[in-house]
Amino acid sequence: MIRAIVGRKLNLLLLAAPASWVLHAAHPDSQWIFITAAVSLIPLAGLIGDATDELAHRAGPALGGLLNATFGNAAELIIAIIAIREHHIALVKASITGSIIGNLLLVLGLAFFVGGLGRKSQQFSRTGASNATALLFLAVVALVMPAVFDLSVYGSLAARPRAIDYLSLASALIMIVAYVGSVIYAFTARRDLFRSAPEGRDHRGPALSTGAAVVLLAASTLLTTIQAELLVGALQPALGGFGLTELFVGVIVIAIIGNAAEHWSAVAAARRNQMTLAVEIAVGSSAQIALFVAPILVVYSFAIGHPMSLLFNPFEIAAIALSVLATFFVVIDGESNWVEGLQLVAVYLILSIAFYLVPATG
Repeated sequence: MIRAIVGRKLNLLLLAAPASWVLHAAHPDSQWIFITAAVSLIPLAGLIGDATDELAHRAGPALGGLLNATFGNAAELIIAIIAIREHHIALVKASITGSIIGNLLLVLGLAFFVGGLGRKSQQFSRTGASNATALLFLAVVALVMPAVFDLSVYGSLAARPRAIDYLSLASALIMIVAYVGSVIYAFTARRDLFRSAPEGRDHRGPALSTGAAVVLLAASTLLTTIQAELLVGALQPALGGFGLTELFVGVIVIAIIGNAAEHWSAVAAARRNQMTLAVEIAVGSSAQIALFVAPILVVYSFAIGHPMSLLFNPFEIAAIALSVLATFFVVIDGESNWVEGLQLVAVYLILSIAFYLVPATG
């Protein structure tokens, strides 16, 4: 387990964790607590991914798929749960949006670009990519339906009727049922819906025993919870000190932090010419966010008495729709090149600038 931690240079960023503790003790209102806590969460997400990958590899494709879906987004899920508890609902919604568009545009774009350098084109399984995209599309329908309902019935996204909360909760429960159905199918079919087996496993570091993987997963999850508490607690000083909005922090910063390990895995797989794996990591991760993470957060918010609806603002809805549409067009032919990757990254950067320029509300 020690080799798994010290064997990757990225894990040097773990030193930011004690730095955040010192800052919190000496200057509890410092905006740099947010920065150091955020930096420390990047390697922690990677360590959770390492441990999960090891356990998933030993468990087989069906149970492995469940483990990947459950713990693959653990860092972001923990941050979101704490943020909901502290009433940062806009931040949580923004992080859901950011995870979807980040995986589809930034991660997939970088995978196409890096993998395509020095190659005329790369091929990947159209079936696997289409399956993941179809799952994502179905999930996104549920995410945008409250906005469609609000616009068509009340004529404005500014309305906040109780019906929106009920629709969001019902949609979340239905998505959870659909997700459970996919898990049951995965067990009966003995395959992982979100990852393809033929290209093999993406090795990130030294192999771990089952016991070591469990200990690493537990320790990383515990430390992630501690750092997420510091991150959310330092949010307001950071927003004021750096002139950022909750929308930008959620869409860009939190989304990148929570998915950094997955980002690297997809790009590394693409460089090895394992494009089916790279595409399914990027698109499959987005589908997991929409099918699993978002519904769980909605149910949790109702359980603690701080209901979070699935009513996103118009800019978030447009960004999600455009991202899914762009992904559909680039994966439909089962072939990619570096130019397509550059174009996807360009779209992500344009959206990032726009999210930065959206003024704070309320």
